[in-house]
Amino acid sequence: MPTSPSEPAGRVGRAHPTDPSGPAALSTPAAAAGPGPAGGPAPTADLAVVGAGPAGLAAAVTAAGLGLRVTLLDAGDRPGGQFYRHPAPGLGAARPEALHHGWPEFATREAALRAHVSAGRIAYLPLHHVWAVVPGEAAEARRGSAAPAAAWILHAVAGHAPEERAAAVTARAVLIATGAYERQLPFPGWTLPGVVGAGGAQAMLKGGLVLPGERVVVAGSGPLLLAVAGSLAAAGATVPAVVEAAAYTAYAGQVPALLRNPGKLVEAAGYGGALARHQVRLLTRHAVTEAHGTDRVEAVTVARLDRDWRPLPGTARRIPCDALAVGHGLVPQLELATGLGCETRPSADGTVALVLDAEQRTSVPGVWSAGETGGIGGAQLAMIEGELAAHSVAGAPPGARLTRRRARLRAFADAMATAHRPGEGWTGWLRDDAVVCRCEEVPAGRIREATDDLGARDARTVKLLTRAGMGWCQGRMCGPAVAALAGEEPAPDRRPLSCPVPLRHLAELPPATH
Repeated sequence: MPTSPSEPAGRVGRAHPTDPSGPAALSTPAAAAGPGPAGGPAPTADLAVVGAGPAGLAAAVTAAGLGLRVTLLDAGDRPGGQFYRHPAPGLGAARPEALHHGWPEFATREAALRAHVSAGRIAYLPLHHVWAVVPGEAAEARRGSAAPAAAWILHAVAGHAPEERAAAVTARAVLIATGAYERQLPFPGWTLPGVVGAGGAQAMLKGGLVLPGERVVVAGSGPLLLAVAGSLAAAGATVPAVVEAAAYTAYAGQVPALLRNPGKLVEAAGYGGALARHQVRLLTRHAVTEAHGTDRVEAVTVARLDRDWRPLPGTARRIPCDALAVGHGLVPQLELATGLGCETRPSADGTVALVLDAEQRTSVPGVWSAGETGGIGGAQLAMIEGELAAHSVAGAPPGARLTRRRARLRAFADAMATAHRPGEGWTGWLRDDAVVCRCEEVPAGRIREATDDLGARDARTVKLLTRAGMGWCQGRMCGPAVAALAGEEPAPDRRPLSCPVPLRHLAELPPATH
């Protein structure tokens, strides 16, 4: 989860004309990408890591340090993922650490990545969006490694359109560290310009050094809200309120997990202090139930909620603003894993996560996972899980200290998930004319008609009757809302392609992989 900056964004300096830490200094030549137009096939890696965020980066450098040949693929152009998002190189920010919490942990691993790339132990492939992982031909396992003999083929779209090309990588083991995306619960007016995701607002600040507006209300649920509000206020925005749907008294039953993580309590106190310094009001057990405006959001209606998140009559008030940053936590991104048949489980926050054993193995032999895919837990936990997975793949004991830290941080993450899980009554703020699926412009009333009058009992049937979830995002944005309106628990996405793929790439595949 993104956190608040250690210094105001306005104090971020300018970079030197040449930046030795830029993506060109790290990326492996295109020929190393494996079969495809760039060149001949590369050697089979011991481990392919998908995602260069905190979990994938930690896994890759740890595995390389243990003697494995690693290929690290990432859809972004620089390591760090969404959490350690860098300002665009053209902006010339010399001190991106001013926008981040825990930057030294990332910087240490990025330096290790650079060293391993230079030594040939890691092939780092940025701008490689993996869209499928399929079983390959049998390959001899590396001596001394726990990796199985069955090799995997990872298919990716490499580069930017229109120069994008097909790429493929083979590996004896795969580690999926694809992170998560924001969970949105729709409300009337959420499609207005100026309404952005809470994480999206943080990304605008980190990646573009810009604010979504001058007067920004931050709303939703989860610890991300405090971090976002602190970041925006430190960067110069006026934040009239943080609107938290949950009540912090929900943590009362989680005292053991809290006490085992004193650092997290100190971090929370820091957020509280930042809000107090910037005179930001915190409204708990409240939600934004409507956004108002014509060409752009001009104000929001905030109402008090009951224990099930139903708006209480007579409690609504308006808050003027020119931007709204809203989000209700994160959703694990599981398409690659579920496409392989990896087993999933319901999480305490109402999302779906992978079933993992103590060594980060999935239910599919030869496939590991780390980070948010196993349940939302933040960057620090993701790094630890990446290290544990790397030790498991290499067959090297990780040490008790690492496993204890993982257990402690996972307990804290579960406590947060329980406290901020959306209540069932949130659909009470959805009028029939409120858009639920933005891509296909499907209102709540049409979904209710499908369930109440046409007999739909699950999200898939609702999709077939209304087109909700058939648009560009394929239900990533509206999926939780459609499932809630259909009276169904969230289910894992199962799709053959995890991102848009040009038809020519599919046509070029060997017959066995079609």
